[in-house]
Amino acid sequence: MKKILAILMILVLTLGTLTACGTKDDKKDDTKVGTNQEDKVDKKEDDKSDNDVKQPTDDTFEIALITDKGNIDDKSFNQGSWEGVVEFATANNISHQYYKPEEASDAGYLAAIDLAISGGAKVVVTPGFLFEVAMYEAQTKHPEVKFILLDGAPHTADYSVFETKENVASVMYAEEESGYLAGYAAVMDGMRKLGFMGGMAVPAVQAFGYGYLLGAQDAAKELGLGAGEVEVIYHYTGNFEENDTNKATAKTMYQEGTEVIFACGGSVGKSVMAAASEAGAKVIGVDVDQRYDSDTVITSATKGLGASVIQVLEAIYKSNKWDTFGGTTTYFNATNDGVGLPTEVIGDASGNAFDRFASFNMDQYKAVYAKLVDGSVDPVREITVADAGGVATADELVSGLSLVEVKVEVR
Repeated sequence: MKKILAILMILVLTLGTLTACGTKDDKKDDTKVGTNQEDKVDKKEDDKSDNDVKQPTDDTFEIALITDKGNIDDKSFNQGSWEGVVEFATANNISHQYYKPEEASDAGYLAAIDLAISGGAKVVVTPGFLFEVAMYEAQTKHPEVKFILLDGAPHTADYSVFETKENVASVMYAEEESGYLAGYAAVMDGMRKLGFMGGMAVPAVQAFGYGYLLGAQDAAKELGLGAGEVEVIYHYTGNFEENDTNKATAKTMYQEGTEVIFACGGSVGKSVMAAASEAGAKVIGVDVDQRYDSDTVITSATKGLGASVIQVLEAIYKSNKWDTFGGTTTYFNATNDGVGLPTEVIGDASGNAFDRFASFNMDQYKAVYAKLVDGSVDPVREITVADAGGVATADELVSGLSLVEVKVEVR
């Protein structure tokens, strides 16, 4: 009898173990898919709602965003773009999700795009130039899907072929304009020793830097400053990372008297903010409003990431004007709120977005912004640079941008 009971006990334990294993294997693999907090609605509260909002299923998301090697809360491209997706999709009851690639490579980005489409995506948003090669393949592989490529244009890995098919909206930004506003504001505010730390000399970062120098130059002219009275240390870090080397570079600049550094390189900004905090100095952020990351950030040269995403999504879902964007490159600039400095404080309707300046204010900002809109100020986006990597010498910057009041030192 004891033997029979023992055998029965073993069978029960075995069946329990098999059942548990089966349950684990049947669970959805969430390692490739980001968490969409906006779509997590308490079912009890949803049942009580009178709005009859359709919640997306676990398997189907109509609008997808693929993150680059950063995270969805990166205070930069991923976050700014995702906020645009969330705002539009939530307002129009459209299911949405973001996906984080398993690896930061062309193959990894394409695999994430494929995953999103297999999950029901009809519109895929990809934030940043890192998606250019993957998009070149995806546009042909998935002709039924509409793609929004921010800050880039599809091309082959060797840059020999550029092609934007009709199912891709290539969105670019006039970084030189927001860089111009940042440089102008800094000098008008009384600063005379500026710094620029760009990640790599890619077109967008170059444009930010050139605009920054030109804005400083024009402000110096308006103030009647002499030749070389505004000094700028100009540096490319060679990466977009937060690391000790970048912090040390910023620290050295501040020790030498630099008052503010335009941190134009993704996570490089975190290194600059850390150095500025220790030095009691200032930082200009980039891409999105970074004042919420550090008290050292006086303003940010922003791109209208969310606004541009919303405009293209409206063309798809509401105005039936996809042809305006599909198959071409559209530049967002001052004329369509594509660039600028922050003018509002999130969560504070009466807040002053210029409160971290000593004197520069909203009225001065509006006046210079109007010049960008009407074209009376048109900053240079490109200059001739001999270096194959795009890094300009001090002489190339001075001659290419016709700098007089601004003296540049390249490191």
